[in-house]
Amino acid sequence: MMAKLEDVAKLANVSKTTVSRVLNHRGYLSEQTINKVHQAMATLNYRPNVIAQQLYKNQTNLIGILLPTVANPFFGELSVALERRLYQQHYKVLIGNSMNDSDKEQDYLEQLLNKQIDGLIVGTHNRGIREYQEMNLPVVAIDRMVNTDIPIVAADNYAGGKLATELLLKGGATKIIHVNGPKKLAVAAHRRREAYEDVMRLHGLTPITYEIDFNIAESDKKAQLQQIFSDYPDVEGIFSSNDTDAALLLQIAAEMGRRVPDDFRLIGFDGTQIVRELLPQLTTIIQPIDEIATQAVSTLQRRIKGEQTDHEIILPVKLWPGATI
Repeated sequence: MMAKLEDVAKLANVSKTTVSRVLNHRGYLSEQTINKVHQAMATLNYRPNVIAQQLYKNQTNLIGILLPTVANPFFGELSVALERRLYQQHYKVLIGNSMNDSDKEQDYLEQLLNKQIDGLIVGTHNRGIREYQEMNLPVVAIDRMVNTDIPIVAADNYAGGKLATELLLKGGATKIIHVNGPKKLAVAAHRRREAYEDVMRLHGLTPITYEIDFNIAESDKKAQLQQIFSDYPDVEGIFSSNDTDAALLLQIAAEMGRRVPDDFRLIGFDGTQIVRELLPQLTTIIQPIDEIATQAVSTLQRRIKGEQTDHEIILPVKLWPGATI
């Protein structure tokens, strides 16, 4: 038969209220009393009623994380970094992959709210979902504008896009093409595109951007990337807004007998650990994933406490100097 709170109180020779205060860390109690209660719990193999504790504290110590897909190296490493920091702060995590589907995102959001989470970290692309406007819940966004009241933690995507484009120009390329996602999606990718186009115009060059949906089948994506070389056989440089597409471009170049960087130069964006290990030759812009996770968790904790937070926290990027430029 499972031990009850009153059994612990009887063995420790204290009141049930005292046991409850020990469990919930409420009020002053002597070290001797606390030790007596813990010893009684160990003797009886007592397991606290977690649900009752959550109701008492009005918190669940659960944090929801909504991302497009952890299959993407960036979001995979980000989810690990977020979970690690949240666990260190005594939170458990529920993760949903929206796959950039607004209906799926809304469904996940409703499920997370039903689990009575204490807060939410969002890295998904969709805006205008009603729950984000109406829920009374601490939320932090990563690289995304969810609504004007939700703080954003992001890498300096404009600086990264500027650095990438300038590196290609410095290497002698003038016919430079940018590969990005649809304009309606992330703030992050949009800022990378803005930087590329601004730098190109500043040098009197015409920006050319190919919009490719990240979630389409790889065969379709490959066909769209191959089209770049059909449309612009004289391309001298490509700036890909993510390393996954950059890796596919390297594969296409090899199949076409085009050498990188001899025939054209290539630079990616994200710079995850896995990409740097598997494709060390790929020049890319590194997002500070650990720092993004640290700032997101810290900001969420301040929101949970009802404290003021900055609307936007921008973190510096750096270059991984591979051999593709």
